[in-house]
Amino acid sequence: MDQEVLISYKAVDISNTNHEVLKDVNFELRKEDFVYLIGRVGTGKSSFLKTIYGEIKIKTGNAQVFHYNLSHLRKKDLPLLRRRIGIVFQDFQLLTDRNVEENLRFVLRATGWKSQTEISKRIEEVLEQVGMSEKRKKFPFELSGGEQQRVVIARAILNKPEIILADEPTGNLDIETGRKIVELLRDICKQGSAIIMTTHNLQLLHEYPGKVYRCEEKKLERTSEF
Repeated sequence: MDQEVLISYKAVDISNTNHEVLKDVNFELRKEDFVYLIGRVGTGKSSFLKTIYGEIKIKTGNAQVFHYNLSHLRKKDLPLLRRRIGIVFQDFQLLTDRNVEENLRFVLRATGWKSQTEISKRIEEVLEQVGMSEKRKKFPFELSGGEQQRVVIARAILNKPEIILADEPTGNLDIETGRKIVELLRDICKQGSAIIMTTHNLQLLHEYPGKVYRCEEKKLERTSEF
């Protein structure tokens, strides 16, 4: 049985501050897909991700994420869209003045959680899932790069998102730590979240196969090289 389509782009042009980045993008993401985006720096990978969560507007073509038409996305719908998407940043973007638990608590409160019992329970669940339960009281500066990235992934999955966008999640990590992060993301994918991950580490594509799209010369195209 075909999995549910979460993202559908048809003949979409993407521009960033009036600079054309990608032309005629045709892309589909289904539930439980694991998709790699590859390509040199500046070829449009991050811009493409930003269109998915409404950071960059779509002006040409048909772009659907869930049931939202991105060309006509209403301002009041943006928080509802983003609540269903988890984002993993390369540079972590953790709150440096709060410990791990407080970082996660902040996100849950900001996304409408009220019950302290439910908040604490969910934080415990995600920290256990990413193997960071024992580091809950540590501050970001007390953690290694790999540990910080695990916390970022925990933050991204707090609201059980249907889509996770991981922008170079292994970019600042050594090879072995990067492998462990990809393995963690793949485990999360098996539990129901579709994942789009940008990477320059092409070895990962051989070790952990998935669908691969390449950004090159203003095109985003599926490749069968890997």
